Amino acid sequence: MSSQDASSTPNPSHPAESTPASLPRLGMAAPLFEAVTTHGKIRLEDFRGSWLVLFSHPADFTPVCTTEFIAFAGIASELRRRGVELLGLSIDSPTSHIAWALNIKEKFGIEIPFPIIADSNKEVATLYGMLSPGESKTETSRCVFVIDPDGIVRAMIYYPLTTGRNTDEILRLIDALQTTDKHKVATPANWKPGEKAIVPPPTTLEEAEARLRSGLECADWYFCKRAL
Repeated sequence: MSSQDASSTPNPSHPAESTPASLPRLGMAAPLFEAVTTHGKIRLEDFRGSWLVLFSHPADFTPVCTTEFIAFAGIASELRRRGVELLGLSIDSPTSHIAWALNIKEKFGIEIPFPIIADSNKEVATLYGMLSPGESKTETSRCVFVIDPDGIVRAMIYYPLTTGRNTDEILRLIDALQTTDKHKVATPANWKPGEKAIVPPPTTLEEAEARLRSGLECADWYFCKRAL
């Protein structure tokens, strides 16, 4: 069982090792890979045309990770309704992943509907910067990568090993990304579907003056909202 799944704090006296120079960046193509999973061999290109949430967990058969997998299974249908697929990853073996998925089904009555990458050689984890030596040299961090239908990295979230993720926030993030793409707007803090969105600010004085006469809900020329 992962020692980091209990409460612990990285030792600051041991500086983190250097990480690969080339890691995913927002707005850039997600690194390509082919990997063995609980659903057979999968390539990143297999998800082209749909959104993908790729996430890593520290280790199988650990309590926090188990709660996360139950939570991800709980939003899988909501994600699929939004055209989003789920793909998990840790550096455990295929047999460990299979045994853990069966254990979750037996003990909690939850079936894991998405594939889990068995990244035993740390190939995908290294490509995506999922290893944080400052926390652990043997486990992947709790990373989330949102990849759009064109294979572009649109969002990244990193959580420490001791903190389980909030899957409601991941759903909210997907909704925000898809809304901004569709309507060419931005979303304010704590935005939820159905709420007004931010209109991009004007770029010229003429546009700024026109904005105030536009009928939008404006606090000032640079801060306007509209219903979608």
